[in-house]
Amino acid sequence: MNAMTEPLLFKQMIEGQERELVSFATHPSKYQHWTLSVEGDVARLKLDINEDGGIKPGYKLKLNSYDLGVDIELHDAINRIRFEHPSVKVVVFESGKEKIWCSGANIYMLGLSTHGWKVNFCKFTNETRNGLEDSSRHDGLKAIAAVTGACAGGGYELALACDRIVMVDDRSSTVSLPEVPLLGVLPGTGGLTRVTDKRKVRRDLADIFCTTSEGVRADRAKDWKLIDAFAKPQQFGVLLATEIEALRAQSTRAAGSKGIELTALKVLIDDAGYHYSVVDALVDRATRIATLTIKAPAAAIESTPEAIEAAGANWYPLKLQRELDDAILNLRTNELEVGTWVIKTTGDAGQVIRMDEVLAKLKDHWLVRETTGALRRTLARIDVTSRSLIALVDAGSCFAGTFYELALACDRIYMLDLPDSPDAAPALQLSPANFGWFPAVNGLTRLQTRFYEDAATINQLEKLGDSKLRADQALELGLVTLTPDDIDWMDEIRIMLEERASMSPDAMTGMEASLRFPGKETMETRVFGRLSAWQNWIFIRPNAVGEDGALKLFGTGKKAKFDWKRI
Repeated sequence: MNAMTEPLLFKQMIEGQERELVSFATHPSKYQHWTLSVEGDVARLKLDINEDGGIKPGYKLKLNSYDLGVDIELHDAINRIRFEHPSVKVVVFESGKEKIWCSGANIYMLGLSTHGWKVNFCKFTNETRNGLEDSSRHDGLKAIAAVTGACAGGGYELALACDRIVMVDDRSSTVSLPEVPLLGVLPGTGGLTRVTDKRKVRRDLADIFCTTSEGVRADRAKDWKLIDAFAKPQQFGVLLATEIEALRAQSTRAAGSKGIELTALKVLIDDAGYHYSVVDALVDRATRIATLTIKAPAAAIESTPEAIEAAGANWYPLKLQRELDDAILNLRTNELEVGTWVIKTTGDAGQVIRMDEVLAKLKDHWLVRETTGALRRTLARIDVTSRSLIALVDAGSCFAGTFYELALACDRIYMLDLPDSPDAAPALQLSPANFGWFPAVNGLTRLQTRFYEDAATINQLEKLGDSKLRADQALELGLVTLTPDDIDWMDEIRIMLEERASMSPDAMTGMEASLRFPGKETMETRVFGRLSAWQNWIFIRPNAVGEDGALKLFGTGKKAKFDWKRI
């Protein structure tokens, strides 16, 4: 499948039936809704949505409202800025329409969509916005929303994900989160949380703002901390230029760096699953289990700045990240009933450790920094995926360093013990990658999360270096869950997977989300753990999606009929 030719929604025969699949691969030459332009160290992303360009039929994307296809383009555009334009320091989000900046997610699309489509749509848009903040925090790519017109719902949530929000004071432009009063649902991509946790809007003012459908104009929006600055139309260009200059000074991205082309991924989709060069996702739809196998580098990776730039998108760590990210998105969106993912690795653990050594040695090189950031975001995507995640450390595994982060993201880790054949037994290895390179969405490393921030335990593990740890040692250190021997391995894994598949998917999703992020909360854990759970529930309530629900009746002139009982 090639992003230059394939549509975002396509049909394919899977196990004898024609199925509709979503592709997350695209290219600027195919964009229908965004225009990306680069001027020196400033990139501009202009949103001018094609009303007739919805990813599915049945609705028009009026008033610069978006659907999944719009956000797939946005995700692609931001990645191209990261890798193809590494000297860009500031991204400016603008509108291509008069009086409308962005009116958020298309309401008719939401009304027509299945529950699963709505929830996955919200999750993906959340991750895209979180990724903007991640790039600002870690990699110095700053973003500013230049609001010229009505900025509502998901549109304002996109603005909230930027470092700065500036607004034209033309007495008609407003910001709003109208989901509660108009639709009977919540802002789906972090609006409530960012208003309080990020912008520090006082609770009572936030209450008014989130229950007022008509929005807030520039002067009050500034007073309430909903935006950062505003200006009259005649002075708005000067204000924007000043804000860009201030963000430029904060950016740590290297000037003059030449980017690499993000060439199209090659993936074979067939009855057995999704197959890439270093990632393979086998799907057993009868047992509802997907097995993801990640292959270690076959040889030492390029280790000089010149060599990694020449390798470009084929540089192993970047290829690994892009293929794994695409596999995760494909499985999450296209295989809804496949509720258990088994994570496996294969290859030479020594090559993984050497990869980590290269990433550490060249950490200040722009391509290494961006690749590490992309790996960080992909691992975070695993953290918040509503699937049961099981890591199997068996013969031929290479869960070392960065690869061990895959296991740490799982709900359980099973490791094969071969007490009679120690030379053939799998081993775990730690590296500096496990101690700060890839913080989870709670801001902690996965080892800190696993051991509830126990500093003594973390210090003990750091002192191990890259020692090879047998099953008994890994179990004693708390690095794995259980260590069946070769006699019991097959039966124990089979029984565990069968039990997991027999349990309620809803209960599993709730339990896993609760257990994965113990301890302190961050804005991201609140968005995915608290907001997403409530939104998931609200999306199936009759007040929102029943025959007389607000989401179903929007635009018809009829008033929603609510069940007034509080639950």
